[in-house]
Amino acid sequence: MRVVIVGAGVVGMTSAWRLAEDGHEVTILERHDGPGEETSFANGGQLSYSYVAPLAGPGVLSKVPGWLLRRDSPMRFRPVADPAQWRWLAAFMGACNKATSEATTRKLLRLAFYSRDLMQAFVASESRHGELATDFDFARRGKLVVHRDAAAFDSACGLLDYQASLGCEQQALDRDACVALEPALAGIRHDIAGAIYTPSEEVGDCHRFCLALARLLRERSGVTMQFGTSVQGLVQQGDRVTGVKTATGVVPADAVVMAGGIGSVPLLRPLGVRPMLWPLKGYSITVPLADGAHAPHISVTDFANKIVYARIGNTLRVAGMADLVRGGNRIDPERVDTLVTQTRALFDGIVPDIPVAQLQPWAGLRPATPDGSPLVGPSRLRGLWLNLGHGALGFTLAMGSAGLLADQLAGRRPAVDAGDFSAALA
Repeated sequence: MRVVIVGAGVVGMTSAWRLAEDGHEVTILERHDGPGEETSFANGGQLSYSYVAPLAGPGVLSKVPGWLLRRDSPMRFRPVADPAQWRWLAAFMGACNKATSEATTRKLLRLAFYSRDLMQAFVASESRHGELATDFDFARRGKLVVHRDAAAFDSACGLLDYQASLGCEQQALDRDACVALEPALAGIRHDIAGAIYTPSEEVGDCHRFCLALARLLRERSGVTMQFGTSVQGLVQQGDRVTGVKTATGVVPADAVVMAGGIGSVPLLRPLGVRPMLWPLKGYSITVPLADGAHAPHISVTDFANKIVYARIGNTLRVAGMADLVRGGNRIDPERVDTLVTQTRALFDGIVPDIPVAQLQPWAGLRPATPDGSPLVGPSRLRGLWLNLGHGALGFTLAMGSAGLLADQLAGRRPAVDAGDFSAALA
């Protein structure tokens, strides 16, 4: 089958990998000059399979007013005169309840564990062929979610049995056990109420993972990657999508996979396909680590500030924020300053006294559905498939979503319930 994939971020590249594995003729169209150059470029780096609870949780709405008043808040909202934003917000508020959040978490955990299995199989396979997989600094480092508030820690402890019933292997640590496991947290020992430790979590450089996939795909016959190619629209004949329009002509297809993140929305709109997506703008910095730096080896999430820290090679990736704003991926210096300040407060002496530009500040638009469930599978138009809406979990869920997409396109029984992520109503 001739499959055209729009978008070469981590979702598009993993989709191409899985579909090429199935023997399809695959063409990737990407407006940037290489893979993974936008939302996938400098994300948090954590493959956080056991922490997939959606942003739309039962306690979120009560926190929003306080967040909106803080300059360093983990979430910002700026209203615009766009009905799509208000529809998304209304649906998001409707999903902020315990029943919906738990149902979404169960679905996402199944997809995340499937993604973990596929990622580990990929790493094991490619490590036997020239150690290519290590090119993206993949490592199993484990993860500590650090709580400073006793009530929040007690609540997290109360979820351990429930999480275990869903397949998570976690343990609660008091402050002394937390610091013993990760000595880099010693500077805030007395602020720690406790932490939840998950030893199986992984890290990697998402951009370099995309580059590794591109190198592998170039070795395959039947795979074409057209970088620097802007998609102008989709070709529709009746109820079927038959190709993709570019500046140089039409690329015909038996199946078109839209994996271009938030940029997919305007391309789908003329066809009457309107996935409910809104970008959650996130930020990161990448801190170079000097020899002997007292940096964390385990991935850390500062629960109160919603900031994640992942050691990737000889750097520390610091990422956070969920800004519901317009303005593209323009970098807000104030948000970057917040990441620098929080990192210095958590790990004393880690951030060198260098210009902020040398910390490689980055901003990315993470397209999310209101309830946090991605859309993976066939749309209501024949020949048109979606792999969109992963929010902050794109790297974590990419391999599983690609596997789910490939299973459906091939007519195989999917490893996870495809109905949980149906794109047919978009």
